[in-house]
Order: sequence, then structure tokens, then C-alpha cells
Amino acid sequence: MHVEGLWRYPVKSLAGEALVAAPLTVDGVAGDRTVHVRSRRGPLTGRTRHRLLTIPAVTGPRGVPWVAGHPWNTPAAAEAVRAAAGPDAELVTYAGPERFDILSLLVATDGAVRELGADVRRLRPNLLIGGVPARAEQEWPGHALVIGDAVIGIHSTRARCIVTSIDPDTGAQDLEVFRRIRHQFGGRLCLDSWVIKPGIVRVGDPVILKRTHVQPDRIGGWIVGAPYAG
Repeated sequence: MHVEGLWRYPVKSLAGEALVAAPLTVDGVAGDRTVHVRSRRGPLTGRTRHRLLTIPAVTGPRGVPWVAGHPWNTPAAAEAVRAAAGPDAELVTYAGPERFDILSLLVATDGAVRELGADVRRLRPNLLIGGVPARAEQEWPGHALVIGDAVIGIHSTRARCIVTSIDPDTGAQDLEVFRRIRHQFGGRLCLDSWVIKPGIVRVGDPVILKRTHVQPDRIGGWIVGAPYAG
């Protein structure tokens, strides 16, 4: 097996950036989801503001997230977000673990993605592992992925939401993708994971699967009920 794809999401619910290499820290991919969108009522995500998913976000100089071609804390970036999420939407930075829905990494496998037959970007993984049979990932919870010096713990399969039905380029909804996840995979696809041991991960790196008894220190973020403090 090998690392086939690698992504960071500098702004939660905005488009991801494909990488060739990235440091894995105790907080997942360095620079992942360090900015998010909120209103007066709390976080806003692609679950209810589908057009957010189409806004480009990349990591600019000195690690600063850029939104639609502008630094995240500029009026131009704010305007792009308000156009997609409403007039009271704003961008804020937050480094706490609650910014991750479940755990700090999401891992996809190429066999499952092929069986689904949809753009992998709909699943919003951090890593895509290649050379994996279609249903193998369902047996991976309780294992770890060893990639060079990095070790990634696998906790559980991910219960998928309506975000998977949104085209990442156009924002158009195709509920058939969401239905296929429910019918073919029981509604669970990709793997909620975390970093046991930090290290650098590169596209093309070999991946070793092994058993582990290590468990994450915490599970769950704002989306599953953690208090909002951003």
C-alpha cells in the first residue's frame, strides 16, 4: 500500500488543497482547519451552506490561509464567504481540537472510492491510501498506519453526511451519491483517525498496516456537540 493522495483544508468547509508532502502533528495535518466560518449562532459549515465547499482555500506565505485569492482576514475574503454563507457570516481563527468533527484526520482508501464511483473530493479526506481492496477499510479500526516515522491510529468508520452529495466545483447537489453511500456502505465511509506519532508524510510513501491498542485522548468536536468556544 502507499499514500496516493494528501489534502489540507486551511478553512473548515472550504475547498481543500492537494499536497505532495505534509507534516503530521498531534493536531493532524499541519495547518488543517485553523480558520472556520461562523455566524452569531455558531459555526457554519457545508452541511447547511453548500456553496462554501466550492470556495478555494490554500496555505499562503508564512502559513496564512488564503480564501478566494486573498488572506483570510481581509475584506475580500470576508465578502467571498458572505456571498456563500449569508450576510452575518465571518471568518475566525481557532486552534482547539473541537474544530475537527470527530478526530483530527480522515483517511480514505482507493478501493472504496472506486466502488463508490464518485470524486474523492466529495469525501474530504486528508489521506487517500492506494492499493486497498474495496471493503478492506471496514476491517481497519483498531489498527494503525505506519508511514515513515509517522503512525496514524484508526478509530472507526465515518458516518457520512449530506456534504458528500455536493459537487466540489459547482456546488450542485446529487443525492444519488449520498444514497449509494447508505446502500453500499451502510452510511459509513472513510476512517476517523488521529496521529499517534508525528512525522512527515509524502505522496508515494509506503504504508504498513498493523494492530494497535492505543486509543485517542478525545473524540468529537462542535458538530457532535462539543461546546463552541471559537
